[in-house]
Amino acid sequence: MVRRVERDGRHLVEKRLTDPARHDNEVRALRALERADLPTPELVDERPGVIVMTEMPGERLDAQDPETRLARLRASGPLLRRLHEETPPKGLLPAPDDATIIARYRRAGGPPLPLRIPPASGLVFCHGDWTDGNLLATGAGITGIVDWEAAHVGDPIRELARAAWGAGRKDARSAHALIEAYGADPALVHAWDAIHAAELWLWFAKAGPPEYLHQLTRELHEWRRG
Repeated sequence: MVRRVERDGRHLVEKRLTDPARHDNEVRALRALERADLPTPELVDERPGVIVMTEMPGERLDAQDPETRLARLRASGPLLRRLHEETPPKGLLPAPDDATIIARYRRAGGPPLPLRIPPASGLVFCHGDWTDGNLLATGAGITGIVDWEAAHVGDPIRELARAAWGAGRKDARSAHALIEAYGADPALVHAWDAIHAAELWLWFAKAGPPEYLHQLTRELHEWRRG
């Protein structure tokens, strides 16, 4: 749960996490980013289950019109690359286990996908959920990167691919814009698409709502025919 609070005239955000591991993970990430040249919240206070941080300015990208969202996703690409150049703190949660994702997906009976794990491209500081719901903007620039509970040390191209694939489901132009702005080889990025499709399908299968799962299932069957 996330809510706005005010202390001593300061506008803050209070985030409550029931999972101690994810709580500690976000705290570690925010502390590590205090000196980074990135628009991230400042950690103000933390106690078991509660993190208090500064409120970042701006509006979520997923609340914006398609053209504005596209421009601001493009603006986020260099920031993602900059994050990947930061030194990650010790003790972050493990990176996603792609072999397990593939095995779970096949056991669950999802639509056939060309599932394979692409060659590794390094290990870097990853946000873990770089989506338009976790990016804030005003004007032409990104003013806030929030929700660091899934931060980990992982593959930079995998993280970019997850962001691009998810953004591209709303607007196909978004994937190209984000990849180009980051400065990556599109072929290397899109090699991860099937993994992210399987990961999202498993999430919808577990957490719903059912109509999201049905829609994605239809999309993945079309992907196979395409």
